[in-house]
Amino acid sequence: MRLYHGSNQSVIIPNLTMSKPLKDFGQGFYLSDKMEQAEKFAKQKYEQLKIGSPCVSIFDFDEKKMTDGTHNVKIFFEYSVEWANFILKNRSTGEPHGFDIVYGPIADDGVTFQLRRYLAGAISIEALVEELKYDKGITFQYFFGTEKALSLLKKI
Repeated sequence: MRLYHGSNQSVIIPNLTMSKPLKDFGQGFYLSDKMEQAEKFAKQKYEQLKIGSPCVSIFDFDEKKMTDGTHNVKIFFEYSVEWANFILKNRSTGEPHGFDIVYGPIADDGVTFQLRRYLAGAISIEALVEELKYDKGITFQYFFGTEKALSLLKKI
């Protein structure tokens, strides 16, 4: 399958040290199976930094590697309390979770605000799940968080 990474520059070899910590699934390399999603993120990244230009890097990935038992994989098929708690932990502690690959829904851009509301006791975990749902409909992301996982991506 083809996976797409949107950024303000082309990525030839993914580098985990270039990734920001405290993201939805932790510090790692994020991709989408939707070109449009990667293009949108590339434009956002360029607008934030005003360096480089919007660019989508394309990688080939054998999705059978997610289920063949050779990698530690976490899959979230939908928005759930478990998914919200996973994001909460990654966004607040930054502690490694031990998964090579994580697949699941993208959280809405207002995630930091919503997590603060939940931690302050202003909303329930169920309300947090609803608030974190991406406003444009469910969109999934792939997270590659280890060198072992990155070795599965082949630049096209």
